[in-house]
Amino acid sequence: MTAATPRLGAVSHWYADIGLPVVRRAALAGTVQADVAIVGAGYTGLWAAYYLKQAAPALSVVVLEKTFAGFGASGRNGGWLSGGFAWNHGTYARDSGPEPVRRMVRAMMGTVDEVIRVADAERIDADIRRCDELLVATNPAQMARLKAEYAHRAAWGEAERLFTLTAAETRARVAIPGALGAMGVRGVARIQPAKLVRGLALAVERLGVTIHEDTEVTALAPGRVTTARGAVQATVILRCTEGFTATLPGLRRSWLPLNSAQIATEPLPQAVWDRIGWDGHEILGDFDHTYCYCQRTRDGRITVGARGVPYRFGSRLDRDGTPDAETLRRLTAILHRHFPATRGARIDHGWCGVLGVPRDWCATVGLDRDTGLGWAGGYVGVGVSTANLAGRTLADLALGRDSDLIALPWVNRRVRLWEPEPLRWLGLRAMYRLYAAADRHEARGGTPSRLAALGNRLTGRC
Repeated sequence: MTAATPRLGAVSHWYADIGLPVVRRAALAGTVQADVAIVGAGYTGLWAAYYLKQAAPALSVVVLEKTFAGFGASGRNGGWLSGGFAWNHGTYARDSGPEPVRRMVRAMMGTVDEVIRVADAERIDADIRRCDELLVATNPAQMARLKAEYAHRAAWGEAERLFTLTAAETRARVAIPGALGAMGVRGVARIQPAKLVRGLALAVERLGVTIHEDTEVTALAPGRVTTARGAVQATVILRCTEGFTATLPGLRRSWLPLNSAQIATEPLPQAVWDRIGWDGHEILGDFDHTYCYCQRTRDGRITVGARGVPYRFGSRLDRDGTPDAETLRRLTAILHRHFPATRGARIDHGWCGVLGVPRDWCATVGLDRDTGLGWAGGYVGVGVSTANLAGRTLADLALGRDSDLIALPWVNRRVRLWEPEPLRWLGLRAMYRLYAAADRHEARGGTPSRLAALGNRLTGRC
């Protein structure tokens, strides 16, 4: 294991693993007609296309993608197929009452089996491995948060899949220094995200869906999607652009593109794994306010993700997934803190991407029947599983089905816009500085810090 300059950007390590597309799908040429036009060939758009064609094979569906299928978060994420509910239950319950929220929690949990079912049926090899999720606490303040989180999630319907581990039980699974305990979640899976999105794109094409790559959408209007290469006229238009939504005209303040970044080590030798453990290949995080997310990959690497530059002024995006030097330093510090046996290991790759954040930090999916314009997104970092439920829901809405899915409380919710600049930039920067200060205080053995709660109130993340 030797030091070397890591590869940066080039979308993600997941594409370094399988190779970037050598030949792109044909761009749109001129004006075409379709029953449904979908903007964005990531998980959400592709799942919507898949379920539309499964339910109505004669339907004509066209997907428009600015770069290539899976270029965005679908090909860059941490590979957690968790079925988790990452939003504020009470926010939804204020509009719908508690029981519909519990139904949504159950629907989210079901996405893990559904994604694996489709992957098996469509012969998509995405390195899927069923496992547990472990969220580790390394100081007393984090242990207090762990207990509160367990009780909260159990009360909203997840009790059957939750468990806790003592310090000894945690370290027997993964040798994280200072671990005081962990909260576990059963029934999740680890995936290789780029393999999943690439396989899903091929699956929808086999069903007769047309995907146009290198086709940037420049305007959306009822019945028409305009691009630099032509237009698609369609009765239903579904916007599935998640963190890239701010690039579309008139939507800059709808969903904030929040940055997240990752690193991947070189494949680690068995001697290192003998010191770390992690034989169950759990997807792994912690209870820091500036939390991390990790996985043990198919080929014996560790990937570590966390917030990079939290937000770029004016909702700007990264360039081809290239992170900054300070982000790489922070991620490497997390790697070495949780897995000190990797201190001699090379970092092979660093990359970043954006996720969509609504003003109330709660995901939505919907369709305006008067205009035919639909949308889904604002997943706030749990898009692998959420996109599947969103795609199924969009298909039901587009087909006019009276299903259980369209009655879930996230359907057709309208959220107020983010503040204009520089207010949203200042707010997000302040929130993450407060998070970091809270983590430093707690790491020194302090009581649970109120600074993080102040950051949450400042940005509406309650």
